[in-house]
Amino acid sequence: MNRKYDDLLPSPDPVSHRLRLISANWKMNLNHLEAIALVQKLYHLLRPEDFRYAEISIHPPFTSLRSLQLSFEADRMPFTLGAQNVSDQASGAFTGEVSAQMLAKLGVGYVIVGHSERRRLFGETSEEVARKAIAVQGTGMHPIVCIGESNDERRAGQTLEVLTHQLDPILSTYPAKDLDGVVIAYEPIWAIGTGESAEPEVVEETGMAIRHLLTERVGAETASRIRLQYGGSVNPGNAHEFMSLGDIDGLLVGGASLDADTFAMLVKSC
Repeated sequence: MNRKYDDLLPSPDPVSHRLRLISANWKMNLNHLEAIALVQKLYHLLRPEDFRYAEISIHPPFTSLRSLQLSFEADRMPFTLGAQNVSDQASGAFTGEVSAQMLAKLGVGYVIVGHSERRRLFGETSEEVARKAIAVQGTGMHPIVCIGESNDERRAGQTLEVLTHQLDPILSTYPAKDLDGVVIAYEPIWAIGTGESAEPEVVEETGMAIRHLLTERVGAETASRIRLQYGGSVNPGNAHEFMSLGDIDGLLVGGASLDADTFAMLVKSC
């Protein structure tokens, strides 16, 4: 398939003027050979208009980053390379950690920070997430900052309180001039990997509340440029409805991104 790369760059949404972003979070799945095969198939399944509609970032495990970087470059695939995590330290005796500088040298564009699995399973605090986001920003990449409430917190009516607590360290420490480069991914914990996605009305209400919070903290102009994603059991059957919401600029997709046919169908449905 012969495509001119420049013709496949995404255009901003004509209403919000924000660039849409659909991100594939593969979590701890697929070795580097499986990763190459998936993106090659995905590239040929997607249409030029799909790439023009949204930027598509692929977030494989660390072990596949270099392989995908080379594949994207060699085959002129207009995907953006993403990472799933990063250290808040620049270098040093931190066995097993990966720094933002290392990721940037691999051509990574987006880094997920603060995913609920990192917060819940590895004890990451909102302050640590903020430090990671700043480390990402310092190397020219963009953080995708995940926030979300548990089922108990939702039932107790604490959603906005929880999201505010998670965002406060970012908004108070992140360089103000670069805040419009942050992507905020609203991922209600109770919807991640459960097959139970949030109702569009709930996502719309929460998106408006987040945008209002941002407006109060950083001003209307900056808040209007910050992109919001939704994540949590997103699939080809509900993706379009979420992308139709005024304050939602993209999707953070988990399980549905592990199969090229399913993920291509999801992107096409938007």
